[in-house]
Amino acid sequence: MNTTRKRSPLSSIPGYSQNAVLQIIVASATGFITYHLIRVILLVVGFTPAYFETNFTPYVALPAVKAFSTKLWTIFTYGWTHDGFWVLFTNMVWLYGFGSVLQSLVGYKQLIPLFVYSLVIGGIFYELSQLIPGIGTAGFLIGAHAGVVGVAVAVITLSPSYRFYLAPTFSIPIVVLAIIFFALMLVNINMHTPSLFMLAGGALTGFTYMVLLKNGKQPGMWIYNMFDKMNTLTEPDADRIREKNSKKRNEALGGYNAKPGNQKRIDDILDKINQKGYNSLTDEEKDILMKASKDNNP
Repeated sequence: MNTTRKRSPLSSIPGYSQNAVLQIIVASATGFITYHLIRVILLVVGFTPAYFETNFTPYVALPAVKAFSTKLWTIFTYGWTHDGFWVLFTNMVWLYGFGSVLQSLVGYKQLIPLFVYSLVIGGIFYELSQLIPGIGTAGFLIGAHAGVVGVAVAVITLSPSYRFYLAPTFSIPIVVLAIIFFALMLVNINMHTPSLFMLAGGALTGFTYMVLLKNGKQPGMWIYNMFDKMNTLTEPDADRIREKNSKKRNEALGGYNAKPGNQKRIDDILDKINQKGYNSLTDEEKDILMKASKDNNP
């Protein structure tokens, strides 16, 4: 695995289908918009902000540990929305910086699994920390902090000497950016103990993921392999369809010899069978083939 590249990859941005950073940003923005749009709609129709916080947020955000057993799914939802736009914006800026580096070094298919794992493990740490005597329970939590921290730690683990070149003669070591990022993250959570555990869970996930990757493991590829198998089961086999259509066409062709005056029409119908299958023919086109076959076999 080559991790010696030191120049920022941001100058060559891959397309959306191969850009996991952009996919995560779009998903996070969609979750943010949906969450706050529901809030606005409820306010417009007359509900109070307290109603939203009581009847919707608990089904999205990580709850206090005493309520977690009845809302286990929140471990997968809390990281895809944010309290405010500024929190979303800063998280996505840091994700873009660290994620683009990681994506350029190990490929885009490693980023989304790492991000999701970091969110899940960070959420578990958040809940378990509340069971430690003296810490107490915590309130609802939303935000992608654990996922972004996981990506940042993964980059530092993989290539601590990486540098961002902002100009041909000016660069910033990624370690310096990471220190700034971690300091701001600590300020943002206000040194809240369960949130510290959440960040620790994300960091541990990023470190572990990269150690496994360096040792030849692929901890995230099972997700893509699963979707590939699902696509194979749900999408038609192009070769099989082509073979079936060719068989239908040959059967139709062998059934008759078209009259000279109708040759062009028959050829068009046969081409349609070859391209789209016999079932794509209209009733009129099927009648033409049937009549031509009867004329050829009196």
